[in-house]
Amino acid sequence: METFAFAPPYELPHWPFVPPPELAAGTEGRHPVVIVGAGLSGLTLACDLASRGIRAVLLDEDDTVGVRGASSRGICYAQKSLEIFARLGIYERIAAKGATWSFGRTFSGETEVYSFNLRTDSVSVQPPFINLQQFYVEWFLVDRIAELGLTDMRWKNRVLQVEPQADGVVLAVETPAGTYRLHAGHLIDATGAHSPIRTQLALPAHASRSTDRWCISDVRFRKPLPVERWTWVDAPFNEGRGVWQHLMGDGVWRMDYQMPDDADPAEVSLPEVAAARLRAQLGPDVDFEFVWIGPYGYRDHLLKRFRYGRIFFIGDAAHVVSPFGARGGNTGIQDAANLAWKLALVLRGEAPAALLDSYDAERRPAAAHNLEVTSRSARFLAPRSAAEHTLRRAVVALAARHAFARGLVNTGRMSVANDYPPSAWLPAGSRTVQNVPLTDGLGAPASLTDLLRPGTHWLGLWRAPSAAQADAALGAVAGLPLRLLAVGPTTECGMDVGLPAYAAGDAELAHLGLQQPGSLLLVRPDAYRAALLPQADAANLRRAFDAALAPRLADATCP
Repeated sequence: METFAFAPPYELPHWPFVPPPELAAGTEGRHPVVIVGAGLSGLTLACDLASRGIRAVLLDEDDTVGVRGASSRGICYAQKSLEIFARLGIYERIAAKGATWSFGRTFSGETEVYSFNLRTDSVSVQPPFINLQQFYVEWFLVDRIAELGLTDMRWKNRVLQVEPQADGVVLAVETPAGTYRLHAGHLIDATGAHSPIRTQLALPAHASRSTDRWCISDVRFRKPLPVERWTWVDAPFNEGRGVWQHLMGDGVWRMDYQMPDDADPAEVSLPEVAAARLRAQLGPDVDFEFVWIGPYGYRDHLLKRFRYGRIFFIGDAAHVVSPFGARGGNTGIQDAANLAWKLALVLRGEAPAALLDSYDAERRPAAAHNLEVTSRSARFLAPRSAAEHTLRRAVVALAARHAFARGLVNTGRMSVANDYPPSAWLPAGSRTVQNVPLTDGLGAPASLTDLLRPGTHWLGLWRAPSAAQADAALGAVAGLPLRLLAVGPTTECGMDVGLPAYAAGDAELAHLGLQQPGSLLLVRPDAYRAALLPQADAANLRRAFDAALAPRLADATCP
């Protein structure tokens, strides 16, 4: 019998259980924020809050990151998530460890249908994507949280029960040393797709499960493959089914093979079966070693609301989508970034409590859109009828010859930062502001993310204001969490208008909407556009800020 080489298993970090103070005191501890679940979204929220000076308790029933066996799980981190990680201080580690890519190829059979470059429309400092095993990102977040020193990370703490109350939530928590209770002013459920909190509260998730089946092989090859995303719609070496090929950290390749609907998960995960798939794709002499092999299916669900009183749902606890386009983990990361700054301002008394309602108003439509997009991808990759198969063949044939049809080849619309619909806080809706590169008055490099940290504040990026306008505006927003800056081409940076000055290129100014002198872009703490004022002055700037932070709503507060 043939034997197969397996790489040495990853040695994941383990953190010690520390008895919480409530156990020794025998009292119910009170905390402004309690986060349950130390996965991507929960760790991102804890880190984001700590970066804004907000203390939190983070509970997790395990003592490590990822899953035992160190499978790759989520691997594609999109530009918006990378910009968030830059603000939190872990982007450099991710970039150094991961595989940066922007170029992809799509094949049908043995024919390349088309290729794409995601960098084309980007002005961000961060690339469109970096691939890295999920446990590394979680590990880096834990390290950063420890550095910031404001989060009480409690490992081996399992939530048994939650009791919603008018002023918060009481939790019963089980540990190796006994059970205790604590009171959370705000409880954030980041426990994932099988949330016990959501189940206990009997909140319907409207779940559906696909019959589509896949098997992952995490592999190292002696001869490297191109650092590109290659996708086969109907690979001849996989019985006409889909295949993905991605490079991750440590020189490990993630190979996803679509399986028959009735495939036996144990059978398709056998090393000899996985090896046969690799050899069918890359030739009988391919030299490789396995890192991990595992099957997966997928489901989707979407909560009706993401806020219920003092309980907020983020990440997979709120929504689950199929894996096509990397919209799962990225959406959870961006949920956390949306909620963190709002909690920070409300807890410091710098914003009304109703601001927290905007989390649901913005992130649920984002999740609903992602569910719609990924569901269409799933139907394209796994047609359920002869008509759907015929339509896919026609689309692929057209795409090979005509550019207009390439957008119809749906192997997964890659994750992008969601636009937000109009709401009380955003009357015109909103979209993300990329982390554009800038140059300060001394010629030193900077970026939008640099200007958003530390702390929690808006940015007012103003193109060529007069000194009198700047002075009046500074008076109008004095004491508010808002930094006013002059931003324009290099030729304008020498103008002393009483504001810190930054230079930007033409493409960056166009992205910011600052092509015309006098225009001002108001940027929220999460790098989303709050308002774009064609001709700013002190009065309309103050109105725009007040509207984004505290609109007058009669029915703002969720039940």
